[in-house]
Amino acid sequence: MRTRGTLRLATRGSALARRQASLVKEALENRRYEVELVSVETTGDQIRDELIHRLGKTGAFVRELDERVLEGDLDGAIHSMKDMPTEQPEELVTAAVPERGRPGDLLVTPDGSTLEELPDGATVGTSSLRRRAQLLSERPDLTVEPLRGNVDTRLEKLLAPTLQAEHQDRSEADKERKGNTGDEDFEPEFDQNVDDWFDGLSELEKQALGREVETEYDAIVLAEAGLERSGLARHVDTHSLSTNTFVPAPGQGALAVTAIDGETARDVQSAIDHPRSRVETTVERTILAELGGGCIAPIGIYAVVQGEYVHTSVSVSDRDGEESVVASRDLPVDNHAVAAREFAQDLADRGAAALIEQASENGGDGPVSEQDKPEGK
Repeated sequence: MRTRGTLRLATRGSALARRQASLVKEALENRRYEVELVSVETTGDQIRDELIHRLGKTGAFVRELDERVLEGDLDGAIHSMKDMPTEQPEELVTAAVPERGRPGDLLVTPDGSTLEELPDGATVGTSSLRRRAQLLSERPDLTVEPLRGNVDTRLEKLLAPTLQAEHQDRSEADKERKGNTGDEDFEPEFDQNVDDWFDGLSELEKQALGREVETEYDAIVLAEAGLERSGLARHVDTHSLSTNTFVPAPGQGALAVTAIDGETARDVQSAIDHPRSRVETTVERTILAELGGGCIAPIGIYAVVQGEYVHTSVSVSDRDGEESVVASRDLPVDNHAVAAREFAQDLADRGAAALIEQASENGGDGPVSEQDKPEGK
């Protein structure tokens, strides 16, 4: 079958980024395009031991990809939308927003505990200002600790202490079993020996078993879309966090293809743009742009098209979840961008601007922002 031509698209090189890029690649190939994915290392990928907010700028996981497009090396770039700064070079457009994945957050625990079931003072891992504030708003007793890395790394950090403790228990039980060989009344603590148990572990669990433990997490919070796309969801226990309380980050779960404004951008839009996802994420990012503070303040914005309206929920908090401005509004679909700007201004007047300014004054402290961290991350 004749193809429409080859598109060379930039992507970050992480496993999750490649998986997400492959979804875009497949969608374009279904429309008879040939697609080559080109991995590009970003500033955010290079900095492994520092929280990204200390860069003092947004787009740490985006900038280098778009630069390759602007230089003419590549036809476009594939991003997790929530990593994208709200301001783009004039020459670039968001050519396509494919159908959005699940936008919410998941609580991941080693034993299947819910947020309510976590013990007093439990340690929860996240490097998101928004998630930190929302967790503390619901459970002020929690200890929220930074957590960085790709999805598999974060899961390994969560699972490591429990698996290592079980490995130790099984190893000691094996020694006891060997010491009681021939004792008919001896009942072993475990049905399997430690080697058989190890062989039955998933690759993720085996990697966790060998990881050095720096912080023992009772739970971590991840984006549902990122965990699903990573292919690792089946290996862990999760609980969905309500989008009413844990209002997602603007654009969470959505992918975006950027390109230079022109024929290629229009072709990509025609091929894979999902109108509903485009409207919802436009509302979210318009409000974020109007409020500002996306890289320094805990902001959740979630829009859902419902008939002729876009039901939009916004939560702006201080970093400890003690103060917040929370509101919802139905915006007309046919005038959604203008209505979103008006909603943002009303929120600013109600105190959101003051909370963002307060967060800005404390900009050197606290976890990484939503807009400067890997998806599913």
